[in-house]
Amino acid sequence: MRGVGAILRRAARDARDLNTRRDVSSWLARWFPRTPARSVVALKTPIKVELVAGKTYRWCVCGRSKKQPFCDGSHFFQRTGLSPLKFKAQETRTVALCTCKATQRPPYCDGTHRSERVQKAEVGSPL
Repeated sequence: MRGVGAILRRAARDARDLNTRRDVSSWLARWFPRTPARSVVALKTPIKVELVAGKTYRWCVCGRSKKQPFCDGSHFFQRTGLSPLKFKAQETRTVALCTCKATQRPPYCDGTHRSERVQKAEVGSPL
């Protein structure tokens, strides 16, 4: 039969383990929020780029990249909870990629940037 002291030591150790796990989860929550931030308007016009057939690209979803329209990792360092859209070019051609982040055909521009809602928004602010 165990002594009361052994039982109390075990309970204290279990409580410490529980607190450690709680600290880790709160640290993860700061870096990986449960609800992602909203995309921000990077520019109000699309950017034309030459895509090479077979090459994989990462289109910026968050709007915070300094290398628009492509991702530079800003979504991670600014803890947005968003991830870039990875896509592979089917053929070599020039396309217009969205930078207002409101397109219904990501990553391609669909003309949404011409809408009053986008034109009234400030660059760097969410829609």
